[in-house]
Amino acid sequence: MTAADTKAAGPPPVPVPRGPEETGPSPSAKDTTPRPKRQRKKGELLPYLLILPAILAIAAVYVYPLIKTVIMSFQDMGRAALWGNGETPWVGFEQFTNILGDPEFWQVTGRTIVFMTICVVLTMGIGLLIALMMLRLSTWVRLTLTVALIAAWSMPLMVAASVFRWLADSDYGLINTLLADITGNEDKWLGHNWFLDPWQGFGIITLLVVWGAIPFVVITMYAALTQVPKELEEAASLDGASAYGVYRYVTWPVIKPVFTMVATLSVIWDFNVFGQIWLLRGNKPEPEYETLGLYSFSKAFESTSFSQGSAIALITVLMLSGVAVYYLRQLIKTGEVE
Repeated sequence: MTAADTKAAGPPPVPVPRGPEETGPSPSAKDTTPRPKRQRKKGELLPYLLILPAILAIAAVYVYPLIKTVIMSFQDMGRAALWGNGETPWVGFEQFTNILGDPEFWQVTGRTIVFMTICVVLTMGIGLLIALMMLRLSTWVRLTLTVALIAAWSMPLMVAASVFRWLADSDYGLINTLLADITGNEDKWLGHNWFLDPWQGFGIITLLVVWGAIPFVVITMYAALTQVPKELEEAASLDGASAYGVYRYVTWPVIKPVFTMVATLSVIWDFNVFGQIWLLRGNKPEPEYETLGLYSFSKAFESTSFSQGSAIALITVLMLSGVAVYYLRQLIKTGEVE
């Protein structure tokens, strides 16, 4: 088409705007039409009804004692008030100020933290090493080891404590006999009482606590290690990475969330160790063997100051609440990643 033809054809047609009835509602306009009510699906409430008994049981077992502990910590409840003879006076924060101002409380707290730290480090370290070793074992050896770990894990605490008391017995203990044979110094080791020195006594208690906790750590960490992609480890090895490099940059990032959660749980468990010390010391632990749990028990039942024992227990809960929050945060992060 030439320029003359274009001029002869005239100007292009101007588009005519359409009316509202033709354009329809603007997409930006708000939809004011009431939405229909969502119909409940059949059986939607069934999961909530199924977990209701568990929620009620947890509330009865955990929530009520916690509320009662909080109330008692602000009172001065003795033996008479416990049996309902007379009213229990309210003392406000007096129990807390007395405890926090007592040097013995801080000594027991320091002992508890040191004991917990040693137990957690040994448990996680030995547990991770055994889990890594299980990856390289043959199937039947790994199954035998797993059965042995589960058997040790299922052993009642009282039985395990009796075994360790026999091992550390001063006259007939296996530990003293082995040390006497190895060193050839029978006068030193035969008849040696490990619990006369609190450091040596806590060494035996640590062995019992770590021995009882290792099966859970090993089985959990082994399950986490089996989730590490083998092709990534092989690719890193082909690229020239050493065994430590493969573990540091391939294996560890995969198992780190599980390791962190198990370590956090171990902190909570080992901070509240009670039965192991109680049983190994013949139900009468000396003050040098008291951790926060035993200290709270002795204040509540031996000194019959139930409010003071409740206040110590509440302070312990507050100390561990930070660890519990960290554990829940890691749990939520793991769920988001998955």
